[in-house]
Amino acid sequence: MRFLRKLVGIAALVLAGIVAWLCFWPVPAEPVAWPAPTPPGYVGAHAPNTRLADLRTIDLGGDFGPEHIAFGPDGKLYAAMTSGNVLRMDADGTNREIFAKTGGRVLGFDFDAEGRMVAADAMIGLLVISAEGRMRVLADRVGADDPVRYANSVVVAADGTIYFTDASARFSPAQWGGTYEASVLDILEQAATGRVLACDPATGNTRVVAHGLSFANGIALSSDGRALFVAETGRYRIWKIDAAARDVDVRGGSPQARALIENLPGYPDNLMRGRDGRVWVGLFRPRNPAADALAQRPFLRKVLLRLPRAMLPTGAPYGHVFAIDEDGRVVEDLQDPRGAYPETTGATETADRLYIHSLHARVIGWLPR
Repeated sequence: MRFLRKLVGIAALVLAGIVAWLCFWPVPAEPVAWPAPTPPGYVGAHAPNTRLADLRTIDLGGDFGPEHIAFGPDGKLYAAMTSGNVLRMDADGTNREIFAKTGGRVLGFDFDAEGRMVAADAMIGLLVISAEGRMRVLADRVGADDPVRYANSVVVAADGTIYFTDASARFSPAQWGGTYEASVLDILEQAATGRVLACDPATGNTRVVAHGLSFANGIALSSDGRALFVAETGRYRIWKIDAAARDVDVRGGSPQARALIENLPGYPDNLMRGRDGRVWVGLFRPRNPAADALAQRPFLRKVLLRLPRAMLPTGAPYGHVFAIDEDGRVVEDLQDPRGAYPETTGATETADRLYIHSLHARVIGWLPR
């Protein structure tokens, strides 16, 4: 009996220690309450289908994570990998080579009028990479002392201005163990510190176009170059923002920023201009009602941050890309409910193929058009 009482006492101490750890162990994020909309599910324009199933594939030679895929002015296909490599290949995947090794993680890129790659590297900042693969940092701060912590996606305007997203002004992947950990901290905190930046390539001077976004992600230009489409991953929406705006807080009701699409069924990632005026959107995961239920419970979200990341309510795998017109109407929707191709972050469209971006895939998936 004495041994049993001792065993119960030890168990109670262990339990008390676990509860104390879950409730009080310090974490870097300070979650705030926010009004999450009720998840719509897969209805209407996003009614379930299997149009993204059974993708054809392109081998990546041991690399993985083609987060962003685009064609260069040389007609080659480029893909940014988890390793920090940017691969270059023919449209069918042949003649694959390493174009550049940034040492970080490129999440988005575009090409300027001179044929140079302009890349948003989450670990380093905004990079310019020559056709020969030579790299230099173009911008890693706003002004003298405001660092770009999480460069994410980029688009180059016809006048040369480079617009890019800084996903979080709080959590840098270089400081917090990578892009995934930094994104978890930012989205669970919901402090909405993401922003859209504009860089003058001649000087490297960078200004804030808009701020107040919960994990600012994909970015694309309107056909007339006057507006930016921006994915706000943490709050399931896509914004249309005046490209000429200066330091606009999107939460303040400015006429220069409006939510084009709200309450998406998943987390939006890359935005890519397609053919015939389309803008392609990738949803890398569906929403999880359990996560939305914690929107008004910042304390419980702080508890979640103390758990192993595998226990987070992230939603089941589900492949999903769709295209919108510039008014936000869905004009195409492709899904794979099985999620065989993991974390679909975007789509790149040509006359005969649709290439699917992915956060973790070991191949590039594509469909004939």
